[in-house]
Amino acid sequence: MATIGEILNMKFNKASKTQTLSGNNATVATPLFRITGTVQVTQLYAVVTTVLGSNVTAAHWRSNDQTATLPISAAAGTTLSSLPVGSVLTRHSLVSVALKADSSAAAKVIDPVAATAPAVHMPFCVVQKTAGVNTDIEFVYTTTNQPTSGVIQHFVEWQPLSSDGYLAVL
Repeated sequence: MATIGEILNMKFNKASKTQTLSGNNATVATPLFRITGTVQVTQLYAVVTTVLGSNVTAAHWRSNDQTATLPISAAAGTTLSSLPVGSVLTRHSLVSVALKADSSAAAKVIDPVAATAPAVHMPFCVVQKTAGVNTDIEFVYTTTNQPTSGVIQHFVEWQPLSSDGYLAVL
């Protein structure tokens, strides 16, 4: 017989991708996940696993259909400079709001953005561009370091909404 935790975990698909930051005085877009069909992303978050360089700014998630990019979190981004190991990045609100960076330099409790929010992580849907065009979820940041450094592990929890709905790690 399955435990309650096992039953709840069967409800969603989960994936992760580790990203090494190595931008050299540039804006860098790293493809993380590829979408097929339509999927609902119920959680998108990241954890710093190696301290980040001293200049990591304008960080945000976006979708890219190889012609157009659409923000998943506000494109103006968030400053992540020198975030320590264990810091958490979340998409905690609507697309017009920057991703939230919670530094592990001090303990904290992370609540939903509002009492009416569904959870700490704000869900959203991604639809693949027609004709099988690659549609990716990317992480974007800017640095003036030459080069910058650090490692972030990105996590996603998702469900297919279309019969061909799928999310693959790149």
